[in-house]
Amino acid sequence: MSSKITRLEQLPQQLAAWASELGFSQAGISSTDLSAEEKYLQRWLDAGHHADMDYMAKHGMLRARPDELVPGTLSVISLRMDYMPGDTQAARRLADPETAYISRYALGRDYHKMLRKRLQKLADRIADAIGPYGYRVFTDSAPLLEKALARNAGLGWVGKHTLVLNRKAGSWFFLGEILTDLPLPATNELARNHCGSCSACLDICPTRAFPAPHVLDARRCISYLTIEYKGSIPLELRPLMGNRVFGCDDCQLVCPWNRFAKATAEPDFMPRHGLDNASLAELFLWGEEEFLQKTEGSAIRRAGYEGWLRNLAVGLGNAPATIPVLEALQARRQHPSALVREHVEWALQQHGAL
Repeated sequence: MSSKITRLEQLPQQLAAWASELGFSQAGISSTDLSAEEKYLQRWLDAGHHADMDYMAKHGMLRARPDELVPGTLSVISLRMDYMPGDTQAARRLADPETAYISRYALGRDYHKMLRKRLQKLADRIADAIGPYGYRVFTDSAPLLEKALARNAGLGWVGKHTLVLNRKAGSWFFLGEILTDLPLPATNELARNHCGSCSACLDICPTRAFPAPHVLDARRCISYLTIEYKGSIPLELRPLMGNRVFGCDDCQLVCPWNRFAKATAEPDFMPRHGLDNASLAELFLWGEEEFLQKTEGSAIRRAGYEGWLRNLAVGLGNAPATIPVLEALQARRQHPSALVREHVEWALQQHGAL
């Protein structure tokens, strides 16, 4: 049990220590005021950049109003947690067209539950110190402009690729929040934007998903297409996706600030089932039961088995026409899913194998 803290002004000093003990890399505090973000959010929605994620438009400006999302909220505690294992040889895997590239954040266990549990433990420590108070914890689980809140809490700046960047840690980290009715003093020192004239993240994007700096068009984003999108992947984008079958890290891999990224020591974030070095062909031959077993507790489940096969079929269409690649595609040619069959046929056409 923590010793009682009688003054809220002392709480921020304790937060950093408690957060570190729980595996967080940094903590900061901001007010709920995101009014400056509303015009940018509305412009993004009006342009249709949210694709078919209708819930984005449905929630509208609620994302920029934490005190409406959780009435009574006066302060937001933002935290970040590094997730990149020491060496997943990401660039090498991406350069091998027969290897399935899975976004590094998804190689281990799904971060949502783990982060929520840690956030809850931190919230409990606060209660131990000051007594009962009102709060809710979130991590990528509510209509909330998390990155803007993290920036306002001093955790970094928002890069041109729309991710939060930290001078000492790059961008390989998850974000989480505690919305509270405590009137906490906001973090004084905010990070300056250090992107300068660099446009590496914008230039490297395989599908040109950034129409402008700080603007992401989900309709062209490989992460959206392979995870959120449930339909047929546009023909003109398929060849550009290469071997990326769940998410995309290109903009992070090329960012100079990620030279300073810290390796995680969290066991939950370590690669499982060899997913950091699996071939497209072997993953494509997983049956649904094997898929469910090997993705239990994984963010990959979000794509669903049908979406998983669709993504892999595109990757196989972009791979060299080797015997394992062609045999894997032929094995799925009569798959019961019309969506999967369509992408298999496209892949076979790419190899002139029909």
